[in-house]
Amino acid sequence: MGVNVLRFLAGAAIAAAMSGQALADSNSVNIYSLRQTYLIQPLLDAFTKKTGIKTNVIFADKGLIERIAAEGENSPADLLLTADIGLLSSAVEQGITQPIESKIVNANIPAQYRAPDNQWVGLTSRARVVYASKERVHQDSITYEDLADPKWKGRICSRSGQHPYNVALIASMIAHKGDKATKKWLEGVRENLAVKPSGNDRAQAKAIYSGQCDLALANTYYMALMATNEKQPEQKEWAKAVKILFPNAKGRGTHVNLSGVALAKHAPNKANAIKLVEFLTSDEAQKLYAEINNEYPLKKGVESSEIVQSWGKLKPDSLPLAEIGKNRKRASEIVDEVGFDQGPSS
Repeated sequence: MGVNVLRFLAGAAIAAAMSGQALADSNSVNIYSLRQTYLIQPLLDAFTKKTGIKTNVIFADKGLIERIAAEGENSPADLLLTADIGLLSSAVEQGITQPIESKIVNANIPAQYRAPDNQWVGLTSRARVVYASKERVHQDSITYEDLADPKWKGRICSRSGQHPYNVALIASMIAHKGDKATKKWLEGVRENLAVKPSGNDRAQAKAIYSGQCDLALANTYYMALMATNEKQPEQKEWAKAVKILFPNAKGRGTHVNLSGVALAKHAPNKANAIKLVEFLTSDEAQKLYAEINNEYPLKKGVESSEIVQSWGKLKPDSLPLAEIGKNRKRASEIVDEVGFDQGPSS
């Protein structure tokens, strides 16, 4: 029996157990999470300690939106946690959400980071920045547009253009520059690649460390993960070789993506679920997010972690995240149209 089948059956068994518990115990919240459990468990523990409400989590790296849709009215899911605006938009498109109606949440999270109809709410942000070689890149500012400049030919690394983090960035470029200009820009970036896109964001830092390239697109929090990695100390060396440049800091601001939450359409514990969302947007939880995950809090007045502050001040792009969600399909198409994942033509 294949691993995926076993994983599905295990998840189905947990979901069935959740469903029974939801009926028997109304003092709980059932969470389907596309974020790894260890990233959110400290916050859930703090919520339970504060309210007495239990939390039950199913984690999977994909397929949970489809599972909720398939379960329909019998779904035990109360909340869906994700780490990408595209997934939040997809959940809405598939009809598995309902509005999160809470004055507390609306006061805690700026409208830019919420769906216009409150079908999803952002919890934290992560910036899509440029990793640059400390040794070989002497400038301290850059724009996304600069990445298509021929002076960077053979000097840029990237993970797949179809990865949600890159799709979201490209979608933001469509919103700002239009379809035609974005396509031309991505063609330019492709021609500046040192090699075909591969690996994850940490692999891009390793490529800079090894001299394979000088610039790479990556998320901020990976730098913190590498710089503090005691189990794999070689990653500390990768981080030491890299500096973070915040693109467009002097203009429209740096593109950010979200971790966020949606309320399931048939949530059996709706009131408790909304209480959890309210908690996750509170000062206490936003501070925990900042310290544990090194993500940017969305609630005003809550500071980033010390290591995040050491990189400099983030000026986030003011583009509503819902606009990125609208453009992600076209962004994915452009990636294929320019052959980004095939790498440079020469």
